[in-house]
Amino acid sequence: MPTPGNGTPEERAEKRAKEYTDVMWHAAAYVIVNLFLWGIDLTGGGGADWAYWVTISWGVGLGFHVASYLIDDNGLKSRKYRKFLAEEQAADRGDSPIS
Repeated sequence: MPTPGNGTPEERAEKRAKEYTDVMWHAAAYVIVNLFLWGIDLTGGGGADWAYWVTISWGVGLGFHVASYLIDDNGLKSRKYRKFLAEEQAADRGDSPIS
């Protein structure tokens, strides 16, 4: 969770924006380069011989990059923290559980 000790709101927002654009540039490079490689592979006359190896291995790396973006402090952890905190506060007040 971002805390006041982690920098100003502007610094935190800038960091989050950079992380987002890094993932988007990675995805764009993946699509563009793989389209190019598949084009070379398929027009080479032998069918799909090797481009799938690049697509698969780079896709795994891209998947980890996206997962790290979604699960970091500004993603899943933050959303779950807010949800669980609201549930705990509701339980302390005696409210019914949140679904």
